[in-house]
Amino acid sequence: MHFVPDTYGPEAVEAIESLGDGEILLLENVRMCEDELPEADPEAKGDTEFVRTLAPEFDAYVNDAYSAAHREHASLVGFPLVLPSYAGRVMETEYEANTAIASRTFDGQVTMVVGGTKATDVISVMEALDETVDRFLLGGIAGELFLRAAGYPVGEDVEGMDLFDDQWEANADTIREVLDERGDAITLATDLAYEDEDGERAEIDVEEIEEKTQGFLDVGTETVETYAPIIRDSEAVFVKGALGLFEDERFSKGTVGVLEAIAETDCFSVVGGGDTSRAIEMYGLSEEDFSHVSIAGGAYIRALTGEPLPPWKCWRRHIEERGNWRAPRTCERGDAP
Repeated sequence: MHFVPDTYGPEAVEAIESLGDGEILLLENVRMCEDELPEADPEAKGDTEFVRTLAPEFDAYVNDAYSAAHREHASLVGFPLVLPSYAGRVMETEYEANTAIASRTFDGQVTMVVGGTKATDVISVMEALDETVDRFLLGGIAGELFLRAAGYPVGEDVEGMDLFDDQWEANADTIREVLDERGDAITLATDLAYEDEDGERAEIDVEEIEEKTQGFLDVGTETVETYAPIIRDSEAVFVKGALGLFEDERFSKGTVGVLEAIAETDCFSVVGGGDTSRAIEMYGLSEEDFSHVSIAGGAYIRALTGEPLPPWKCWRRHIEERGNWRAPRTCERGDAP
């Protein structure tokens, strides 16, 4: 394998043209190219100097960048306009696992653990999977906002915090609607954890909270003990986002407790959503105990909500326009140069 510190300039093109059979060339990161960013319509990206220069040098394009596939960047949506295009093996594995919640049939209970910091993402997932998921277990920022909608004095910003109020203003009506329509399927935290004056983890029952005076950084022990048996009774469990600030060991009980319950259960399981999958390695769990650990955040959300990825939309549109093109599929050995 050779590396060239250039992406589509003279040095890169010369190196490509000099390749022998079976040789591999690694070019500079596409993020270093001005044409790669920002996001834009595929036609605009396909007409960039980056794509127009490189495309004639190749016979096929293989996209294996699933974790970036929710973006309309030149390297993702530009090349499929001008080259026969394929999905790579990582792309295939990720897509099949992450869309399983909608594409597979499960005989038993389907549970989704939803957390993280982006309430809008969580709400869109819950709405899209309304008829697919039997139980939602909430935590993180979204969990607090749902508690606020349920009448508890949490889910709002305190001094030094800017996470809740804007998201509440943007999503309050939808949260109330989801809670009203699917309340029987939604399980909220019964206790929350915070840092006390001595810097230690402390917990409080949500029924005892009179006013939010400090940030809550995790769900409490009682909540974990409630969530774990629900998970163990499930045939499939999907995780989107962390239940707390798991990077700080003091506030990892919620996220790790849920992951441990999944690992101990003989169920189909997918863990994804930003950095959540990092907790598996951080706390000594094994990826082998999960059906799939996703490397993606935004693309995972699109898969869960059924929204197609931009490269796939681009492939499909141009296949329809140019009927002689082959549909994107998994790249087998020998398919690509």
